[in-house]
Amino acid sequence: MVEAGETGGVLDLILQRLATLIEKVVKLKRNIVSASIYPAAVITVAIGAIAIIMVVVIPQFQQIFLGLLGPGELLPLPTRIVMAISNFLAGWGGLGLLVALIATGVGIRYYYKTPKGRWQIDTLLLKLPIIGSILRKIAVARFSRILSTLLSSGVPILQSLDITSKTAGNVVIEDAIQKVRAGVERGENFVDPLKATDVFPHMVGQMIGVGEQTGAMDAMLAKIADFYEDEVDTAIADLLGLMEPVLIAFLGVTIGSIVISMYLPLFTLIGKLATGGK
Repeated sequence: MVEAGETGGVLDLILQRLATLIEKVVKLKRNIVSASIYPAAVITVAIGAIAIIMVVVIPQFQQIFLGLLGPGELLPLPTRIVMAISNFLAGWGGLGLLVALIATGVGIRYYYKTPKGRWQIDTLLLKLPIIGSILRKIAVARFSRILSTLLSSGVPILQSLDITSKTAGNVVIEDAIQKVRAGVERGENFVDPLKATDVFPHMVGQMIGVGEQTGAMDAMLAKIADFYEDEVDTAIADLLGLMEPVLIAFLGVTIGSIVISMYLPLFTLIGKLATGGK
């Protein structure tokens, strides 16, 4: 873009548009990170609390309960299940699970660096419920904003599409943009190869088609970018609103189940004492 501005004598205008573009991209990233902080913090605290209960608290109860059991008596099934999980996590099993999770994360990261791995993981991400829709909207907003800035700055459309594809952040979106570029290079209009990719929403193709016919594609792309940036903000807010009750319910069910399983032997013991007293 700087090269195009320098050649055309509009370097000051190019730099202004680049500054606006970077501000909008940073704002979008900041909104995504801000929305991720709360659920990440809650999940981290929940995992830590459950780990402490399972590794530190449950073994103490286990010693007490085993000392109160008579010959041939067994603890209730939920209590035995919780104690078995506790023993697994407190022993080498917990360390093995942690190592396995770290190894899986490292393996996925290295696999993602391969062409096949990146394609499969990016395809899977776009197909995920809720998350996939948000990622697709982010990709459309980024595609529209960058392409609009390039075209309005006088960069040729083929070069603009080539640059935009490299900033897509998803190999599936990148491949779709390259297919659009190939179609335009063959002399086709912009809309037909865009719709053929089945990656971009139908509305995006219609709006770009109107922009192409009226000669105002850069302005139309800017409107699409504004619309989908707002859509991303709304979708993230909705996702955050959905995650709050889900996380609370998960914590309630998990910790509640552990507490109930620990109280069951006490209820049995109280019942036996009451019967013996009679």
